[in-house]
Amino acid sequence: MVARFVSGRRVTGRALNRLSMRSRRLCANGGCSMPDEMTLEQLARYTGEPKERLREWRLRGLIGTDGDRLTPRDLDRVRLVQLGLRHGIGLETMVEANRTQRLIDRYVEMLPEPSRRTYSLAEASEIAGLDLDVARTMWKNAGLAAQQGEELREEDIEAFRAFKTYSDAGFPLEALAEGTRVFADSLSRVAEMESKLFHFYVHERLKAQGLSGDELIRVTDAAGEMSRPLLEPTLLWFHRKAWEKAIREDLVMHMAEEAGLLQASELPGQLQRAVVFIDLASFTPMTEAMGDIQAAHVLDRFSTIVREATNAWDGRLVKQIGDAFMLVFPDARSAVACCLEIKSRVAREPQFPAVRAGIHWGSLLYRDGDYVGSNVNIASRLASEGERHQILVTPEVRREARDLPEVEFVRLGKRNLKGLTGSFELFEARAGGAMEADRAVDPVCETELGPAEVAARLQIEGAERAFCSEDCLRKFVSSPQSYAGAERG
Repeated sequence: MVARFVSGRRVTGRALNRLSMRSRRLCANGGCSMPDEMTLEQLARYTGEPKERLREWRLRGLIGTDGDRLTPRDLDRVRLVQLGLRHGIGLETMVEANRTQRLIDRYVEMLPEPSRRTYSLAEASEIAGLDLDVARTMWKNAGLAAQQGEELREEDIEAFRAFKTYSDAGFPLEALAEGTRVFADSLSRVAEMESKLFHFYVHERLKAQGLSGDELIRVTDAAGEMSRPLLEPTLLWFHRKAWEKAIREDLVMHMAEEAGLLQASELPGQLQRAVVFIDLASFTPMTEAMGDIQAAHVLDRFSTIVREATNAWDGRLVKQIGDAFMLVFPDARSAVACCLEIKSRVAREPQFPAVRAGIHWGSLLYRDGDYVGSNVNIASRLASEGERHQILVTPEVRREARDLPEVEFVRLGKRNLKGLTGSFELFEARAGGAMEADRAVDPVCETELGPAEVAARLQIEGAERAFCSEDCLRKFVSSPQSYAGAERG
């Protein structure tokens, strides 16, 4: 059972729902009308906070700031204070921040106007004509049961009406549930990105420029007022572009099915795809040697290369975890060509780790915007098995991409892959006739260095070591045995 803390009290999710139920006892059937003005007793019932504590918060200027009246906006103020307390922020800190910066008030102003009428889940589903079990599933999968309890608004009823239309169009419950999870997960990331980027790149930079007090508030608020109206139009623009691409891919899939190029699927969401896992072979030692900031610069550059190549070869970036990317392609040829392009571009980057990848072709299951199944696991293990510069593929990929021009598949023999049963015949995909550049490998950060990028050299036991910086040289000299594994690329 998930527990939360409200004003220092441990409150479970069930208790929060009881608070929601308590507030609805004030309402008649057909929804709960929110009064324009509220008494302290009503606010206590809605929020679960003792009246005495709310009176203190009012005296401290945290609530009741609308001309000394209590309004539905004070519900939002109380919830923000509760959130701060749950995260260990002291009441005095919040009082001072609101007194000097109007911090809580300004955030409340950014929230939508409180709904004047709320509904229970059962009431909302009945109004929308949506089955209650379906509504409950959608509500939970969207993550709103924890965020909003069961106090639904007019906009939530409109969403339920949309779910009802989807259901009438033939979408089964499992499809609606999957779609809800993808929307919720994806758009929560988008919303987090929007708020975090504004904080890090607007607010914090203004502070770094010396702005403070009223001037910082004025300039920050002005920037927010300029940018906030653009959020939803920008979101719709990106969705339209992604939808255009998805429609084209769906058309190709239909034509391939008609031509007999795709096997009939046994389950909904089963597809034939090439799946790729690709990462930087020595990202961890580079991060340890150079620090998070420099590693982030390298990762930004690698991410750009991967995304550009993936789009150019009609692939899709499924997810990114650190320096590792999962990609899918409609055919193995495109997957191999994309990985070779990424490898070539990375090799031209100065002071950069080497790339490695694993590619497998087979049946995948599309679930929640992701791809799962044993064939995904094989591709993941291939990438982990690869050494620097290696693009490891299975016989299935070699068969599907065998006529790819200027590409050779070098047989590596059978290998055991960690966590998988049996041995696997592996091949390395190489650009035909391509010569690997003679680049040194820094034994500390394990980045690859061209001749002009070597900052220091050291002869030790008859072998020369090259270093990207004096710092890496010092680290090596202090503990050479710790860096015995790095070799020339």
